[in-house]
Amino acid sequence: MGLFSFSKDAGEKTIDAAAANKINANKLIDGIESRGFDIKDLDIEMDGDTVKVWGTAADQATREKALLALGNTQGIANVEDHMTTALPEPEAKFHTVESGESLSLIAKKYYGDAMKYNSIFEANQPLLTSPDKIYPGQVLRIPNL
Repeated sequence: MGLFSFSKDAGEKTIDAAAANKINANKLIDGIESRGFDIKDLDIEMDGDTVKVWGTAADQATREKALLALGNTQGIANVEDHMTTALPEPEAKFHTVESGESLSLIAKKYYGDAMKYNSIFEANQPLLTSPDKIYPGQVLRIPNL
């Protein structure tokens, strides 16, 4: 999938910029595993604000959610994807949330129907805990319907 760029000042605070890269990489691995993502041979390296990730995800959705979990972490600006998937599938689109946007507005933009916001919410679980809790700079997965 390549290199993804994120806003390193937005997101969940998981890493400590002053800590060693290996410690932060281990924290990120723990975060991915705690969310229950099915990724075999998961490995992460950090180089400053760039994360490199390897492993085999069970499916494309798991792969994309793991990438978003990493990128939507405060202090991470880039995620370099070296993962593969056990079941190849088409890639979803990604959307960076802008100020004033809601899942309904985003659904209207991509699907032409604001009521399909729940498809976006479900495609981003467990990263999203509520359809009303999104923030500017956050990157969301927009599934193909």
